[in-house]
Amino acid sequence: MNIPSPRAHKRARIEIIPLIDIVFFLLATFVMVSLSMVKNQGIAVNLPIASTSASQDRKDYTTISVNEKGDYFFNKEPITMEQLPARLAALKSADLDPRVFINGDQKAEFGKAIAVLDEVRKLGISKVAIETRKK
Repeated sequence: MNIPSPRAHKRARIEIIPLIDIVFFLLATFVMVSLSMVKNQGIAVNLPIASTSASQDRKDYTTISVNEKGDYFFNKEPITMEQLPARLAALKSADLDPRVFINGDQKAEFGKAIAVLDEVRKLGISKVAIETRKK
């Protein structure tokens, strides 16, 4: 005797719309994570505020930082002011047209940042920017 099942025999299907939702969620997550992974070569300092600050191209650059205590850093590596000209000369010989970003703490002595700018310009490096943050 053959007893019929109360459920109708349906074929299994893969629903596309939830699959598309998951794929778009993963894509958006990947984009957001990859955008937040910007390489920062300078140390963390409290940058001064400037209403006219503009973003710069961050491709192949060197950062020289001056922290609140007046210490110097060349791409996160602590250096002295006496070592800076030699490091800049090595940078200039490795790259004919280097980019240098100077970021100084808001409370750092202004003369120290100007001394760094002076050393950079002495070697003929013309692509120099002082980092600030927007108001």
